[in-house]
Amino acid sequence: MSDFIIIGGGIAGISAAARLSAHGTVKVLESEEALGYHASGRSAALFEKNYGLPSVVALNNASAAYHQPYLSPRGFMLVARAGEDAGFETDAAKLKCPEISVEEAHAIVPILNDQITRAAYHEEAYDIDTDRMIQDFAKQVRANGGQVLTKAPVSKIAFADGEWTVTAGGETHHAATLINAAGAWADNIAKLAGITPIGLTPFRRSMARIPAPDGHDVSRWPIFFGVNETWYAKPDAGSLLVSPAEEHATTPHDAWPDDMVLAEGLDRYSQHVTPEVTRLEASWAGLRSFAPDRTLVLGRDPVNPAFVWCAGQGGYGFQTAPAASQLLADLITGQQPQIDAETVASLSPARFHR
Repeated sequence: MSDFIIIGGGIAGISAAARLSAHGTVKVLESEEALGYHASGRSAALFEKNYGLPSVVALNNASAAYHQPYLSPRGFMLVARAGEDAGFETDAAKLKCPEISVEEAHAIVPILNDQITRAAYHEEAYDIDTDRMIQDFAKQVRANGGQVLTKAPVSKIAFADGEWTVTAGGETHHAATLINAAGAWADNIAKLAGITPIGLTPFRRSMARIPAPDGHDVSRWPIFFGVNETWYAKPDAGSLLVSPAEEHATTPHDAWPDDMVLAEGLDRYSQHVTPEVTRLEASWAGLRSFAPDRTLVLGRDPVNPAFVWCAGQGGYGFQTAPAASQLLADLITGQQPQIDAETVASLSPARFHR
């Protein structure tokens, strides 16, 4: 019997497992063949500490020191066209992104067209080595005697006499505490465990990889966004990732892009740059799952405290993982959280039972 079973091997689950492995025996159950297969493996992989609601920003800031070995410079730019001033000013203020001249913006991203009327930029946004982070957390689990099991889809969960019995991949596992880090499937896992779901909604977001525009070296370009996050573009391995940044509510599944949505997003991107998009190198989609209030859900279920929520990461899983996993471990083991009490309360699943 283990002390902790974690369902889900994305960044949320594997980071929680690493933290808890210092406090007891841990077993991670991941349904796919590899860790980070779904949302974690399709992340934009950016650390921008001002991106998100106040609770997310608090977790971002608390995660910053842990992130340092995994970061490389990227930068962040916001661009606007005529008539978008109000949205531009709102976005720039939220992200604490100083305005720069259009000429400076062109010097940083030379493909911007003459429709750009305003721009904001700051350097403190970074690429995250997401695969290395996942694997380092997994190594920590194993070094502390824990197990990470892939190809272990959960089919049955029961709770009796203070003990969870979980059937996964044809095997039966037992633990005192069950941590639900199943991403888009977190409400399904809750139902399977006899726990009231919290109303998580998975939203599809699509991505296309296009060749470097006009043969430019894009390696030093920042990630650049349209106003109200209607699209964004980010350098990646010599190419450019372009996303329509859509949020289409769906059900938990292995997501794929909608061609029409992708085309619309590429068109919005094209309205801000000079080169035409003539070819895609690849396309894919992922699911960003949000609670009804769009805030992460971290902590013990108020009805059955042996069931722990680690869900609703939305698009902030990697940014928040170091601090979110530490907070979860603190709450489970009875340690004093390093996060302020107001933020802890805003993240608690108890908010859905008031």
